[in-house]
Amino acid sequence: MAEITTYKYHVEPQDVDFTLRASAASIINYMLNVAGRDAHNKGFGVDVLQGNSFTWVLSRLAVEIKHQPEQYSDIEVDTWVNEFNRLTTTRNFRLHKGEKVQSECVSQWCAIDIEKRQAVDLNIFKDIYGRALVDEPSPIAAPARLRGITPSSTMSRPVVYSDIDFNRHVNTLRYVDLLFDAMPLELIEKNKGMRLDIHFIAEAVYGDTLTVGYTTEENVWQFEISANGDKVLCRARIELTM
Repeated sequence: MAEITTYKYHVEPQDVDFTLRASAASIINYMLNVAGRDAHNKGFGVDVLQGNSFTWVLSRLAVEIKHQPEQYSDIEVDTWVNEFNRLTTTRNFRLHKGEKVQSECVSQWCAIDIEKRQAVDLNIFKDIYGRALVDEPSPIAAPARLRGITPSSTMSRPVVYSDIDFNRHVNTLRYVDLLFDAMPLELIEKNKGMRLDIHFIAEAVYGDTLTVGYTTEENVWQFEISANGDKVLCRARIELTM
């Protein structure tokens, strides 16, 4: 069994929003960057997969943010993989400043064939993953299974160059930004924490038109993002602590 790995980060001005705290997208970005670095260091990074015409894609994610670190803070992100099967693997994160835990996250990943855009049997990486598994439970509940919604409001925009990542589809962080773009600034400013669940269903590519539908009840916001009016891309839920 492997051990939990820790990576250091410094909260830069480009990571914070108008509150001078790291935005939810930046916090998730730290974790996703750690996922890529750790997978590379352990022998199953994107560089290895692309050699076989495969790539990693994020399937589901849940993050609980207890405190958004301030600008210029020094933080650390722990990561470990504790589950692996034919279709998905589970990677966990814990962001902390010293002994104080500020955010925790559970993410589920699958691999796809770059050309066919179809899921790959992860057992081809069984030997490598066997050496990377850590005997440590996930820090929070697994990502929720989210149902479709009947939105009370919508907003739309096209997919542009800056939305696209190395997989040639809309980057995870763009979806996160779209969720918060739909919310009032005062909620983002005054929140004392949150849990975000997001389930990715399909890919959006350059030239698509994204529609963000959402509904809210008290401090719970539910979202469904679709492409070109009918293809559901992802569903999400944000519960704020006020």
